[in-house]
Amino acid sequence: MNRSIDRRTLLGAGATLAAGAILPAWAQTQPTLRFAAVFSDKDIRADMMRMFAKDIEADFKLEMHLNSTLFRQGTELVALQRDNLEMGNIAPQDIAKQVPAWSLLASAYLFRDAHHLNSFFASDLGAQMKKMAEDPLKVKILGPTFFGTRHVGLKTKKRINVPADLSGVKLRMPPGDTWQMLGRSLGANPTPMAYAETYTGLQTGAIDGQDNPLPNVQNMKFYEVMSQIVLTSHLVGFDLLTVNMKTWQGMTPAKQRAFQAAADKAIAWSTAEHLKREAELVETFRKQGLEVYLPNVNAFREHAQKAYLASDDAKNWPPGMLDKINALK
Repeated sequence: MNRSIDRRTLLGAGATLAAGAILPAWAQTQPTLRFAAVFSDKDIRADMMRMFAKDIEADFKLEMHLNSTLFRQGTELVALQRDNLEMGNIAPQDIAKQVPAWSLLASAYLFRDAHHLNSFFASDLGAQMKKMAEDPLKVKILGPTFFGTRHVGLKTKKRINVPADLSGVKLRMPPGDTWQMLGRSLGANPTPMAYAETYTGLQTGAIDGQDNPLPNVQNMKFYEVMSQIVLTSHLVGFDLLTVNMKTWQGMTPAKQRAFQAAADKAIAWSTAEHLKREAELVETFRKQGLEVYLPNVNAFREHAQKAYLASDDAKNWPPGMLDKINALK
């Protein structure tokens, strides 16, 4: 009798061990997800990711690497594709390097504001563009992380009203052809430079200016080495909160839904905070001694759109997509 009980016990224990052996490793232990981004610890998006981390902590541990400390700016997408990174905040310009049709989403004066941006990504048009990137790149796009509307900030005191006024101005832009095209579309002389080097570039005169949303100007203290901000409103700034496809497909459908819901919640909070911060910062910078003013935005818009439509980039845009995006409310 005892031998029979012992045998059944051993058989049961063996079955349990066998079942555990066929489970994926991440299901047996709480996995760590490494997240890489260019923004600083003081950025609203850092708080966004802390909120996200708290909401997924029952299933995952999020390890944040900010200020390009894990991967240099522009290389995060390749790291995701090579399974060297689990999550990243990816610029649409970096996606456009591999999916040329995405250069449309990085073009000047495409989105009117954050609401228009979010309406697009929530629409069938957004789903179409996401699929166009996700399938070949093998990543999952969770949503757009709005970080403010980009304006031109200059060290020089020359007043800027139309694109011709930026002729010869060395305007720092992130590396990459799509970013350089953006700088040229404004009438400037784009100069590639990493985000973390921009303050020193302004300080030393290696560049004459930079383009960033106002919260970034505050976070990186660019205002200390600038004299003016020209409210060109040329690009609704956003990146894409993205997860490595191997990581995504390793989740159960229920965990995928919870993961996406946590991302949606954090992104919505971050968007609201950025809009609030933008409204406050115009007056803040004026009090700090900067000249902050509106140029002829229509002149900039017309110049930029002509430049894009005449470029090779436009040849890669999905037919009719530009007009459809413009028609979205």
